[in-house]
This record gives sequence, C-alpha cells and structure tokens, in this order.
Amino acid sequence: MKRYNVTGMSCAACSARVEKAVSRVTGVTSCSVNLLTNTMDVEGTATSEEIIKAVENAGYGAYDKDEKKSVKHDKNADGETRKFLIRFIISAVFLTLLMYFSMGHAMFGFPVPHFLHESRTALGIIELLLSAAVIVINQKFFISGSRAAFHLAPNMDTLVSMGAAAAFIYSTAILFALSVAEAGGRAERAATLAHEFYFEAAAMILTLVTLGKTLESYSKGKTTNAIKSLMALTPKNASIIVDGKETVVPIENVKIGDIFAVRPGESIPVDGVVLSGSSAVNESALTGESLPVDKAEGSAVSAGTLNQSGYIVCRAVRVGEDTTLYGIIKSVEEAAATKAPIAKVADKVSGVFVPTVIGIAAITAAVWLILGETVGYALARGISVLVISCPCALGLATPVAIMVGNGLGAKNGMRVKNAAALEQTCRARIIALDQTGTVTSGEPEVTDVIPAEGVTETELISLAFAVENRSEHPLARAVVRRAEKQGISPSEVENFSAIPGSGLEGVVDGKTVRGGNVNFIKGFARIPEGVTRLIENLAGKGKTPLLFSAEDRLLGIIAVADTVKPESAKTIENLRNAGLRVIMLTGDNARTARAVAIEAGIDEVGSDLLPGE
Repeated sequence: MKRYNVTGMSCAACSARVEKAVSRVTGVTSCSVNLLTNTMDVEGTATSEEIIKAVENAGYGAYDKDEKKSVKHDKNADGETRKFLIRFIISAVFLTLLMYFSMGHAMFGFPVPHFLHESRTALGIIELLLSAAVIVINQKFFISGSRAAFHLAPNMDTLVSMGAAAAFIYSTAILFALSVAEAGGRAERAATLAHEFYFEAAAMILTLVTLGKTLESYSKGKTTNAIKSLMALTPKNASIIVDGKETVVPIENVKIGDIFAVRPGESIPVDGVVLSGSSAVNESALTGESLPVDKAEGSAVSAGTLNQSGYIVCRAVRVGEDTTLYGIIKSVEEAAATKAPIAKVADKVSGVFVPTVIGIAAITAAVWLILGETVGYALARGISVLVISCPCALGLATPVAIMVGNGLGAKNGMRVKNAAALEQTCRARIIALDQTGTVTSGEPEVTDVIPAEGVTETELISLAFAVENRSEHPLARAVVRRAEKQGISPSEVENFSAIPGSGLEGVVDGKTVRGGNVNFIKGFARIPEGVTRLIENLAGKGKTPLLFSAEDRLLGIIAVADTVKPESAKTIENLRNAGLRVIMLTGDNARTARAVAIEAGIDEVGSDLLPGE
C-alpha cells in the first residue's frame, strides 16, 4: 500500500471526487481518501506518476508522503489552524461593523455619522465595502469553488461561494437601483429598496464557515499531536563506535550490525542487543510499565526507550522502519487514516449531494418567483438551501467524530487500531485494560515502611534517603520523595557505589549503609525468618521490598509499588455492572499483576506480555 498526501480538498465531495479519479487508473485495485488527514492510501500496480496525474486532472494536488518535500507540507499543516483563526477574527471584526450599520442602525437606532442619515446610498456603499472586505479575506472559498465547478465536480466551497456571491451581487444591483431612486427624488422607493440589502448575509455565510473550518483544523491538529509526540521519542543522532572511537551520526545512517553506545539520560536510537555494560532502562513509552527494566549483556533494547543509569554498548539489530517504535507510530497513523464503514456510506452520498443541492436551490428560487414573490425573497430562500444543505454535516461529521475520538484517546494514553474498531466499540462485550498508568497510577510510591527491632521509622528512612538520593533509579526516587515529604534532610555519603541488578552502598557517618534486594542484603546482615516471610508477603501483594542495612545490622524494609488509582475499583465495578467482561493485560510479572487485579476487582489477568501481545 502506498500513501499520498492530497492538497486542495475542502469537503467530502472533494474526497469522493479524488477517490473516483484514482480508482479509474489502470492497475489501481483499492483507493481510500481521508479528508481530515488529507491522505490517500492506494493499492495496486499503478505508478506514482499516474496516480498523481489523476489527482491533478481532478483539480487537486498530490505528492508521495515519503518524499522529502512532505516535511515542508507537514510544517505548513501545523500553521493551518492559526491561519484559519486569523481569517475568522478579521472576518468577525468586519462582520460586527457591518451588522452595526445594517441591523443596529436600521432596527435599533444605533448612532451613525450625520451624513449617513441623509443618504441611504452612502450607507449601502459602506455595507458593500465591509462585505467586500470579508469576501477578499475569504477568497479561497471562491477560488476552490470555481476550480471545482470548472472540473465539473462542485464541492462545499462551490455552495458557500455561490451563496455568498448571489447575496453580494443581488445587493450590489439593489444598491445601484437605490442610488437611481434617490437621485430621482423617489424617497419612498429608496426606503423600500434599502431593506433589500443582503450584504450582511454574504459576510455572515463566509465568517461562520470559516469558524467551522477553524474548529475542524483544530480537531485534526489535536489528533496528529499524538503521532508527533511518538515520533519525538526517537533521537536524531546515535553514537557509533568505530575502531574504538565514538562518532555521532544522524539516526538515518545507522545500519544493522553497527555498534553504538548509550549514556545515562540518553534515548536508545534503534532496536539492539547489549554487548557490554548494565543499566536500568525506562520502557514505559513502549510497554506502559512504569518500573525500569534492568539490562545486562545479552538483553534486548528498543528504540525510543530511556537509559536511566549505566553506560551500555549495543549492536543494532533493527533500524529505521523496522523498529518496534516505528511499528507503533505506523499503527497510530493508519488508525487516523482509515475510514469507518459508516463514513464510507456518507462519502458515497456526498459525492452526488452537491450538484443535487444546487439544483434544489435553483428550483426553490424559481418556485417562489412563479408564486409571485419578489426576487429578493426568492433569492434568500435559494441561498438558504445552498448554505444549510452544504454537505459539511453529512461528509464531515462522521470523520470529525472519529478523529476527535482518536485524538482524545491518544491524549489519555489510548490508541485506536483503526476507524472500524472505534465504530465497533459500542458493541463491545469485553474490556481489556492495561495495568500501568490505566489501572494503576503509573509511578512507584512507598507503600510500607517496616523498621527492624530497635530501629525507628525516622532512622530507617533517613539512612535509606542518604544512599538512595545518589541514585536515578525510579525506586530510589520513590524513597527520596517519601523522605522529602516527611521533611528529612539527606546525610553526606562517601564512597557511594551502585551494584547493577542488586543495590547500592555508601558510607554514612562512618557506617557502611547498603540498600537493595534480599539476596544482596543477606550477604552482609542476618535476616530473621519472620522478616523473610514478611518479604514474601509484600512481594505477593505486588510490592517491591527494598532492604537496608548498616554494617551487619538489618535496618528494615521499605516497600515500593505502583499503586492502584483511587477511582479504578469503582470504574471497573461500573463496567462490570454494565454487563462487560473486564480483563487486565500487562507486561508485569504474574504475582504483581495478580495482586493489582485483586485490589482493583479484576478476575482475569494476562501477565508477562510483550508489547506486540
């Protein structure tokens, strides 16, 4: 499947026109155009040149999304909302002035300069100029609408421009008639004609449609922000090791088999395997799990994840579009670009809707004229049909709803596979929830502080704070936050060192203080049988017990865990009461997952899952 960006589309009729044009190209087996993302997915053997030419012949533009120039177009798209907003604000200012002179003065007696009281022609000229200003500001509607009509494919812009132009041209003709009446001294005739102006209608049509375009562009931008935030995870450069020397190269130059280094605080550039060194890597961007994963020789690392502690040297195994991160980005892009079944139905209808509406508008105006109404009365009804019936609601409401749904989901950490999946959620009977960040808060916190016999809680936290304050590990950060919350200040530490995968140690007030897992601490201090059972009990509840000792004396245990959100249990209960079967999925280990599930009220759990699972 090949993806293209399409330019010049303004409504569902445009996207339908492009789809028909490309579908007729020899070799094209499938074509799907998405209006809100301005993208087109094409399958088949037709060349890019043939496809682009078909789009251009239909009156629009297209370019290969993978081309370098697409970067420029994407940057221009970022400012689309701002351009529409500026157009709307300026149009609204002129419209307000126009409404003051046309409605405010005539209906409510708002004050105007004295010479305007004496000349209705002068007042009409001011209305014409203000209305013309709004037309010039929004000239793109007229350009796009005229071009579409020239290609015998009228679109929404055609309807809008026809409605506004009809109102403006009719009002201009009335203005000439009014000036002739005033010049001939027929004051009564001039007064009657003064009520036939529709300058404000022309300006109002353009201003309101511009407002709609602004909101539409904003909703599109909110969705694409999710994709941009994912793309931002990939670093721009990588440190390649050649002949023992590190060289910084652009990420595009990294090849499979290259050896690269990653320092603490840097993002891993490509998927690889660790050759030397050890570290804790934050993989939450891919897996959602808040606790870092310890990496040592032979461990796999993924692009976009964050190296938090040690210096590691790795070999590249997947680069560019083959990385796990790119796979996730691609799935989000495809979700935004796909169409729901209901949207395809709307596109088919809107493809013939515009010419039908133009015909109905003409018939409406003609019928009122036949019934003896004035030209102004008939014209107003015809314009109403053009504007009210434009296919925005039909052709845009469904994709806008899908895009906003995708955008809100991405903003809250939920990604939708495709538009069809989003449409089917109303028929869902099973809800699968991610554990970390969804059921839980996504950040480790201290849950239990258990001092050993003869040790106070303050003493345990104070000594633990002293050594953990020197570490960047998220579990250490949880201990530090707890100590700071209690107003404890860190003591000076000498000879600090971290033992990867085990713990850390340092000298505090002349004593060697150590902190880490049970296997590490029991090599220096005796752990009573009762404490061992307590450790197993904490681990069974999904908590990570951190043990601390001073010389050969056990200080106690500080348990850390990713806590269940306060609202999770109630939300899950509501889902179950609604008849939904709730399952929790996680990359965490089975024991921790089961403990979280019990607390949250979930019966079914899938644990130890990889991102792809």
